[in-house]
Amino acid sequence: MALLRKINQVLLFLLIVTLCGILYKKVHKGTMLRNEADDDSETPEEMEDEIPVVICAAAGRMGAAMAAINSIYSNTDANILFYVVGLRNTLSRIRKWIEHSKLREINFKIVEFNPVVLKGKIRPDSSRPELLQPLNFVRFYLPLLIHQHEKVIYLDDDVIVQGDIQELYDTTLALGHAAAFSDDCDLPSSQDIHRLVGLQNTYMGYLDYRKKTIKDLGISPSTCSFNPGVIVANMTEWKHQRITKQLEKWMQKNVEENLYSSSLGGGVATSPMLIVFHGKYSTINPLWHIRHLGWNPDTRYSEHFLQEAKLLHWNGRHKPWDFPSVHNDLWESWFVPDPAGIFKLHHPNS
Repeated sequence: MALLRKINQVLLFLLIVTLCGILYKKVHKGTMLRNEADDDSETPEEMEDEIPVVICAAAGRMGAAMAAINSIYSNTDANILFYVVGLRNTLSRIRKWIEHSKLREINFKIVEFNPVVLKGKIRPDSSRPELLQPLNFVRFYLPLLIHQHEKVIYLDDDVIVQGDIQELYDTTLALGHAAAFSDDCDLPSSQDIHRLVGLQNTYMGYLDYRKKTIKDLGISPSTCSFNPGVIVANMTEWKHQRITKQLEKWMQKNVEENLYSSSLGGGVATSPMLIVFHGKYSTINPLWHIRHLGWNPDTRYSEHFLQEAKLLHWNGRHKPWDFPSVHNDLWESWFVPDPAGIFKLHHPNS
């Protein structure tokens, strides 16, 4: 009898240890992406009316996120909830910038991204080191940011929105599609685009087709690529298809086999998405992602074309807050000065 009691005590102890381990794992995972405003409660009706927009605010280019937010908020009557994502050491500065500027009226939540989630998943070598910044991979983890919403918009920080964001949010996603992107071959004014020397618009520019792992995918290198700087995502499908896990798998494969970090496109975050979403995404109206404004400081779009655009994206090295850059006047019209005086424009006349 005493032996049986002792065995039961041991089994009970092991059960408690196991439960504690599971609980710790869940809590630890939850800290990778932590929402400062998780205590805020919202009714189902309020959540239905909200348009969640995720945008990252990196330390060295926080003014970009603020300009993007200003342009979105100023051009719509919709109820926008901004999820502003940053690293721990920038969260107080993000809040100060919003609350001590014209942006104080926006509805927002500040979210901390813990880069520990990326440990062992990123190769250190890249033709563009800035693309290795942790916040560049936030788009992979949208379901850990958005818990209440079925649909979400993700935007890169180097964009300006000139249309009503409600139109972008209303983008139709086909059954079984977790996201919508802009096809690189569907850009308007393609004759202007082709003058941008070195621009990549096919999978060949992002994947290394010399590697067997890439060849085995069976994807033609001439397949049109897409740009993940503007995403309309369905969170239910994203979770159902385990998109985040798939993306992490292709990050890990790149660490082991160097599948795309040396590609012409330099698309460290783009390449895994091209693989995971191949043939399984919906498309965004081309006017809602006019891009490559940061590709070449000597190439300009026509003013009429830019006025028609709903969203402008300065992807590339030449950002509108730096010099040299093009069409920076359009970006500056939405710039919100930094209350702390840290972020400054680098233009000859600024």
